[in-house]
Amino acid sequence: MKTLLSHVVVQIQIQDKTVFFVNKPPYDLIACFDFDLSEDLVKELAAYKPVRVVFRDNGFVSDAVKINVEQIFKQLSPDTEVKSI
Repeated sequence: MKTLLSHVVVQIQIQDKTVFFVNKPPYDLIACFDFDLSEDLVKELAAYKPVRVVFRDNGFVSDAVKINVEQIFKQLSPDTEVKSI
């Protein structure tokens, strides 16, 4: 599935973090580039079951959370492509 430049991008605050949602549900992309991302936030984003999700590679509150992101999405949204950049 392609994400087009014409798709709507909405910026929302979730748990005091800026999260970008692209297109309408089911979202083509959810992205969050803030720092100190928690496991709770990751679980909340996984509940939206996006096609793709992107995080800042060094944006997690701990290495343990960063490691658990893939597993959280496998459990809650197995079809989501997860990336850290």
